[in-house]
Order: sequence, then C-alpha cells, then structure tokens
Amino acid sequence: MSDELTFFVPGRPAPGGSKSGFYIKKLKRVIMAPNSKRTKPWMDSVRCFALQAYSGPLLEEPVELQITFQLLRPKNHYGTGRNARILKRSAKRFPTVKPDLTKLIRSTEDALTGLIFRDDTQVVRQVTEKVYAEREGAVIVIRPIQNKSETLF
Repeated sequence: MSDELTFFVPGRPAPGGSKSGFYIKKLKRVIMAPNSKRTKPWMDSVRCFALQAYSGPLLEEPVELQITFQLLRPKNHYGTGRNARILKRSAKRFPTVKPDLTKLIRSTEDALTGLIFRDDTQVVRQVTEKVYAEREGAVIVIRPIQNKSETLF
C-alpha cells in the first residue's frame, strides 16, 4: 500500500476494554472474552470491511490511524410533531456520552491488527473523533508513514 486506505464500517461502534477470563478444562488454559456483548460483532464488522478494502501484505512500516466514529443523535435532540426532523437549539454538538473514545479506538485497532498491519505498536499517530451523524459506523483511514526522518511539526 503506497498512499492510504479508506473504508467505512457500518453499524454501532462498540468499546473494547474490560474482559473476563474463563478457564477451559479441555484446553487447560484461560480464555479472555470481552464483557460487552456488542464488542465481538463490532470487531467482526471491522475485520470484514477491512478485508474488502485491502488484500495486500501486512504493513510493516509505522502507520497513522484516523478514525471518525459516527453515532446517531438521541431522539430528544429533535423536536416533536411537525418539528420531529428539526434539531433543537439545546442539542449538543458532540457526543459526550458513553462509550468513551479511547475504548472505541481499542476495539477497532485490535480488529485491524493482523489484517492490515502486523501489530498495533505500528500505530505511531492517531487522529480520532466521535461525531453525530445520520449513519452509524466508522470512517477508517490508514496511512503508512515512511520510516525516514520526517519532521512532525
């Protein structure tokens, strides 16, 4: 991949974070599973759309990961009756509600690991945000960074 990879993952973004461990006698080891029942389906969606967008070799160079998480506005941000499609003046501009941005990044980044880039330690620059949008999901942009001495400022 020379320039950048951009793709959209539809669906409700889910956080990655807390996990529970279960001992499996047959395997004689502990298996870790996410506490949120929405995390695995979200990660599966990210993997599916990443594979549709990219089929090359795993990136080995440092990468910039840009993710815009799109969340639906709550119904109480809109008027009622004939104003049902009109945004109230009091509606917040940004989603300052759960899930928090860091945990959304974690689940999405983990889903991309081993598909696009070898390891999440290669992510050396992130540009991320949560916004309200008409369609739930995430816009993901991955840019390889040349391993030359590059001035960041």
